[in-house]
Amino acid sequence: MTKPETVLSSMTGFARVGGHWRDVSWQWELKSVNGKALDMRFRLPSGFDNLEAPARGLLQQTLKRGNLQINLALQTPQAGEGIRVNAQLLDQLVVLAQNLRDRLGSAPIQAENLLALRGVLEVAEESVSEDDMKQRDAAILASFETAASELVASRQSEGKRLATVLQSQLDRITSLTIAARQCPARQPEAIRQRLAEQVARLLEQSQSFDEQRLHQEALLLATRADVQEELDRLQSHLEAADGLLQSHEPVGRKFDFLTQEFNREANTLCSKATDKTLTSIGLDLKTVIDQLREQVQNIE
Repeated sequence: MTKPETVLSSMTGFARVGGHWRDVSWQWELKSVNGKALDMRFRLPSGFDNLEAPARGLLQQTLKRGNLQINLALQTPQAGEGIRVNAQLLDQLVVLAQNLRDRLGSAPIQAENLLALRGVLEVAEESVSEDDMKQRDAAILASFETAASELVASRQSEGKRLATVLQSQLDRITSLTIAARQCPARQPEAIRQRLAEQVARLLEQSQSFDEQRLHQEALLLATRADVQEELDRLQSHLEAADGLLQSHEPVGRKFDFLTQEFNREANTLCSKATDKTLTSIGLDLKTVIDQLREQVQNIE
């Protein structure tokens, strides 16, 4: 039976979208990496801070986790700027210069000297009406919406790649769980033989042991060494993991918790193992589970 396509989303993504309105052009750049919550940091040009609130709200509707860097680079036309003379200030300076010249008898003031004084020459920017600003900002936000959609698509694309890795690791855990179930050391006859050998060695050392008590202790030891419950729980965790892979909701936190449960069972299996083959399987399980948990940190 073919499994349905996984729908995981990673927290890693990137998008870059440009746009223009009349003679103003811009470029949005969105970067996303792992994060415990949704943390957004905006870098906007001076005078465009009003765009942050609607942009932030849009991202909050589509993303749940991740550290985001949102940058807006803006280019305005140079042609709309010019140089103008502050006539009022210049007139005041001319009068002041003439008075000083008459009083001190100095040489005439040169025009370039007056123009070099701060405030005489000003950069004249083309004025933008309120309606024009609204249209311009709406166009910039529309391109941001496109960039946000591309970021989501980028995170989903990375999520598909991540799901393939996770599935491979879960398949490995499944194989190791089956190997542990089928391990010859877990067969009743093998357990009986191992316990008989241990009891024989104890009896060789001392004849004062109560055989009935020794029998009870052997049964208790066999019960403690049984890893059936751990293997059953591992199987249950594998089924839960398969469900998370198919979920349409952000499952990163749940998956992280599940890997802790996987690790707990693997640790217990290793501590109970009385055979080197079963111990080796338990150690392999721990290795794969650690790799799984590392990858799970990328899931939204």
